[in-house]
Amino acid sequence: MTPLDRRIRAEIAASGPIRLDRFWNIALFDREHGYYATRDPFGAGGDFVTAPEVSQMFGELIGAWLVAAWRELGRPSPFVLCEVGPGRGTLLYDMLRSIRQIDPDMLRAARVRIVETSDRLAALQIERVSRFDLPIARYRRIEELDRLPLLLVGNELLDAIAMRQLRFSNGAWREREIGSGADGTLVVCDGALLRAVPAPLAALGRPEEGAMFEFSPERDAFIGTLAGHIASQNGAALLIDYGHLATGFGDTLQALRRHRFTSALEAVGEADITSHVDFERVLALGSALGVAHTGAMTQGAFLLALGLLERAGALGSAMDEAGRQELAAAVHRLAGNGPDDMGDLFKVAALSSARLSLPPFRI
Repeated sequence: MTPLDRRIRAEIAASGPIRLDRFWNIALFDREHGYYATRDPFGAGGDFVTAPEVSQMFGELIGAWLVAAWRELGRPSPFVLCEVGPGRGTLLYDMLRSIRQIDPDMLRAARVRIVETSDRLAALQIERVSRFDLPIARYRRIEELDRLPLLLVGNELLDAIAMRQLRFSNGAWREREIGSGADGTLVVCDGALLRAVPAPLAALGRPEEGAMFEFSPERDAFIGTLAGHIASQNGAALLIDYGHLATGFGDTLQALRRHRFTSALEAVGEADITSHVDFERVLALGSALGVAHTGAMTQGAFLLALGLLERAGALGSAMDEAGRQELAAAVHRLAGNGPDDMGDLFKVAALSSARLSLPPFRI
């Protein structure tokens, strides 16, 4: 039994079942024993692989996107260049390398910022990009960012923000909670009747018995803060995550440990917990605050539009056959539509103070 198992069981014993979002935040973000405070989850030796670790091409193309966005937004100087939740710093490193090569003036105008809740991961991130000899500041929340034009990237960020889950039973919605079973194990159970229906749910019509619905006030708050900053200060945000393009019913709660699906309720603090992102909701919140977007698109379409194949060809020209095959496998993983590929599962959305002539904007 982990320390967080004991803590959550004690809280349930004292006060009754807890909401899913509280369980989630304890499991992932507890300062002492939480998943992101204690583990290095990234890469083959961790629990999951992210796109920047598949190939340097991912970060290079994102860097090129940022250069083009900065130019279209009027080359603001100074401006904040920020990644939220940078993992090991791989994506940030590749973006900065790409920006330095394409437009050194942009890098000179940038105030590089990291938003990271984990002290351990923040140290890894800063060490990774220290070779650029840039002033870099780390914050815990985006509310702390400088009030300047902003270019922000969030890759596999929104899926880690806690969500709440509802189940439709006997004509009413009930909040899903974490409680204790007869044998003392943690279980998911139906809680009290929901009195206030979330706005996205109200538009879906009557569900079938047993239908599930997920929503995230914390994710909404993050998008609200981000869109508000962009609307008032100028800038753009690129958000990449697995999720769906339209709001709907479904159960997407999942946990990963050592590259395998596991129960979120077992060995609390030792598995990553995520859910799919509702991109329709993300973009609707942005629209309500006056930022521009034209919808989301798949990661595969996005990367191909940015020149993934051309970049692979340029890199492969100096490689032997084994290197070119490895490169082709990376292209397929990033942009393919197979069950183990990221191309269709992951979506890309952008929020901007002005419409850009770049994907995922429709041009």
